[in-house]
Amino acid sequence: MRLEGKSLKRDFFKYILPAVASQWVFALYTMVDGMFVARGVSETALAAVNIASPFVTGMFALSLTFAVGTSTIVALLFGQKKIQEAREVFSQNMAVLTILSFLITAGVLMGLTGFGRFLGATEVTMPYVKEYISTIAPFAVCFILSYSFEILISTDGYPALATIIVSLGVVLNCILDYLFVIVFHKGVSGAAFATGISQAVVILFYLKHFLGKKGSIKFCRHPFRPALVLRELRNGFPSGITELSAGIITFVFNQAIIRYLNEDAIVSYSIIAYVNAIVIMSMVGVAQGCQPLISYYYGKGEKEKCRRLLRYELCTVAAVSVFAVGSCYLLADKIVGIFISPELTGLRNYSAEVFRIFILSFLLAGYNVVAAGYFTAVEKSGTAVVISLGRGLVMLVASMVILTALFGGKGIWWAAAFSEALCLVVSVWLMRHLGTG
Repeated sequence: MRLEGKSLKRDFFKYILPAVASQWVFALYTMVDGMFVARGVSETALAAVNIASPFVTGMFALSLTFAVGTSTIVALLFGQKKIQEAREVFSQNMAVLTILSFLITAGVLMGLTGFGRFLGATEVTMPYVKEYISTIAPFAVCFILSYSFEILISTDGYPALATIIVSLGVVLNCILDYLFVIVFHKGVSGAAFATGISQAVVILFYLKHFLGKKGSIKFCRHPFRPALVLRELRNGFPSGITELSAGIITFVFNQAIIRYLNEDAIVSYSIIAYVNAIVIMSMVGVAQGCQPLISYYYGKGEKEKCRRLLRYELCTVAAVSVFAVGSCYLLADKIVGIFISPELTGLRNYSAEVFRIFILSFLLAGYNVVAAGYFTAVEKSGTAVVISLGRGLVMLVASMVILTALFGGKGIWWAAAFSEALCLVVSVWLMRHLGTG
């Protein structure tokens, strides 16, 4: 199998670097939309794209849930030399995701206004939110399948190829965004259409690999096994929650901002959300990139190599955290200036101020993300769910309620760091008692 090379550390970097790059690319899809919409339409339209972003995140989270669940099983089967069974697992996963994608598209389009209100659209932003979601929803199958293909092509032993394909997709997205938003003045719908088309194109490149002669993972005939779907969901649910946490955090923050602050503050948070997505997805990339290796060696019974890989992960995310906080603190004004016009001085200064508060959460998030990923890779999904749900929902909501009760709107910007700190206590305890056995 291509999962096993000459050096464990070399294999670690071979897999995590493309995975991190791929995560950046996926984060850039919505960030690029926001940048072009802010400059080509208005700051209000930027806020609307941010309000709609949990829908895109939700599609990626669903894809990731099945992809990681499937990847874990496939890597374990590779470790046990059960190649045909691994192919059947892959093929069923793709069939299930295709069906779910069409159901999502139909459901969202039939309940568009209610869905927009649920996401937090106001009377001012609702037209833009509906325009963005109605354009991007028909491409749900492309979003969901492309993310799943990207992870499984890495499990097949070709992580660099996955990065090349997703990079081509984001370059195409930038070009199409410029054409549709700036040149043709298609506004928010143009940005959404550009993103959907770029996702559709990368699907073709992935299919070229899985239908070709390279690799071990292939499409094949398979009986439908409901128990396999449940196993995939159980294994992948923690990673899906980690991915969805960006959308959940955006949703929770938008609701709190509307209640305690104003719509201008949503613009501030929109910028924070884009940077947060890149940093958190970098950490997710480390966990996801290492997952096939940990699952493979766990399947072979070589637990010492699993522990070494865990140490590599923790050192890597620690370095990422420190670099992210330092660079974001120094460059806060320049980052804000990319999205907000120079004449809006008050909004720019406020955005930079709250941005410097929020980024403190980066120092703590890495350990939580890696811990959840490790437990997923060794099929301790229940433990991983505790961490993922804790940082992505339970502790965040609790932190938001407590801090806004004590400090009002100012407490909103400290909630992420407080939530990660609470989750860190739980993650460290679980790792010490359950993680390395």
